[in-house]
Amino acid sequence: MADNTVIDRIRQDIDSNPVVLYMKGSPVFPQCGFSAQVVQILSHLGVKFKGIDVLTDPGLRQGIKEFSNWPTIPQLYVKGEFVGGCDIVREMFESGELNQMLADKGIEHRAA
Repeated sequence: MADNTVIDRIRQDIDSNPVVLYMKGSPVFPQCGFSAQVVQILSHLGVKFKGIDVLTDPGLRQGIKEFSNWPTIPQLYVKGEFVGGCDIVREMFESGELNQMLADKGIEHRAA
């Protein structure tokens, strides 16, 4: 079970940043293919986001999985709402749903 300081940190991150990606590595140097795909999609859309490397903190890596009740990394949050992992983000991008969701939530981006 993740401790409260990790959960509080996660809440703080997603409450104070419109778009947050919990990922392996950094946006500049992703450490897994799934994280790289989500970074590529967000970059293609011109979305400004905060990338948080879960590899630097095992407590955070486990805590984000418990927080979202989602077993894998990366995890994308938009305006405090959990969107999903790589497969979901990719499917939403391909269908245009991600573009629409960003527009609906007032997130500045380029149309796909």
